[in-house]
Amino acid sequence: MNFVEDLRWRGLIQDIMPGTEEELSKGMVSGYIGFDPTAESLHVGSLSQIFTLVRFQKAGHKPLALVGGATGMIGDPTGKSQERNLLSEDELAKNLKGIQKQLEQFLDFDCGANSAEIVNNYDWFKTYSFLDFIRDAGKHITVNYMMAKDSVKKRLESEVGMSFTEFTYQLIQGFDFYHLWKEKNVKLQMGGSDQWGNIVTGTEFIRRKAQGQAFALTSPLIKKADGTKFGKTEGGNIWLDPKRTSPYQFYQFWLNATDEDVKNYIKIFTFLTKEEVDALIDEHDKAPHLRVLQKALAEDITRRLHGEKALQTALKTTDFLFGNGSLEFLTTLSDEEVIGVFEGIAQFKVEKSAIDSGVDIVSLLAEQTQIFPSKGEAKKMIQGGGVSINREKVAGVETVITTENLVNNKFIVAQKGKKNYFLIIVE
Repeated sequence: MNFVEDLRWRGLIQDIMPGTEEELSKGMVSGYIGFDPTAESLHVGSLSQIFTLVRFQKAGHKPLALVGGATGMIGDPTGKSQERNLLSEDELAKNLKGIQKQLEQFLDFDCGANSAEIVNNYDWFKTYSFLDFIRDAGKHITVNYMMAKDSVKKRLESEVGMSFTEFTYQLIQGFDFYHLWKEKNVKLQMGGSDQWGNIVTGTEFIRRKAQGQAFALTSPLIKKADGTKFGKTEGGNIWLDPKRTSPYQFYQFWLNATDEDVKNYIKIFTFLTKEEVDALIDEHDKAPHLRVLQKALAEDITRRLHGEKALQTALKTTDFLFGNGSLEFLTTLSDEEVIGVFEGIAQFKVEKSAIDSGVDIVSLLAEQTQIFPSKGEAKKMIQGGGVSINREKVAGVETVITTENLVNNKFIVAQKGKKNYFLIIVE
């Protein structure tokens, strides 16, 4: 399959400008996707576009990732009900650095003629005066044309309206395409379906200003089968930065995908072939409870983003929390990583002086922490064999906890019942 055929099979084509596939068949084409630097990290919602660039490169074409240092100062109004807070230059610089580092994990920047490039539109806008821009760019796109875009119409019809700053966004994005077309022979812009209007403005700008030809391709916005937003959990966004979303949480996000969703995700978020995907789906359908698809997806994408070591930690964490895995793997982790393993699990802090001389298990669980609301309830469950410390069942209410029970000289893992975990941090 060629690039377009592959995207089509994966369900990743929403709109495509006539002539695009033919242009791509002629030889190597340079194409780009823009990324919005609103945070220091991208989140999983950006992965489908990152992977589109990777597929583009694997097909022999040259990918460019545009990080919007200039457009980030304005904010894309597409899909937004109100104007965003504008970022300072220092904030943008920090965000751009983080995003560039993440893009370098996926794209190949040293493979010859089709090596990937990262460009920043601030580089060509920082010396461009307002008068020069409205003279060179503004006269080529009419206000009627700009107001006909859905993103503009929706905002103009709303109570909040639209500022002139946001109104100019599509013109600036269109000029980006023109600049890359002129300076780097970029003939294709890709993006999410919500960007179609902005992208087409670029092709129109190239046609009107330079009588040139450029092409456009968009993919559908990823949605979950139940209608809820993809890439979010109760805890918020799933980020690509391991400091914001631990590899374990990242792995669990994919592992918890529904059977209906995962059949789409396995095509979108892996580079498995059609034959490999079909075989996995067939295997999954024979025994859905084994979650073959979810495990294949979670392992593949976690390894690709965070590496083999982080994947193994995520697997061991999952086995520990939901199976019969050993506690020993915690001793290989830093304090920060241990705390990350127990992200979302109740954590309590206890002063080390309270442990030095030994503390009885009941006091630890009901007074030093609030794992149990009362000593009576703690005693009752201990006597019933329902309490474990560091995966070992507590023998009786007379048990004393000392510094010898600390994992990494700092942690105690308490367990109430089979699946209720608590992390006690001793410091």
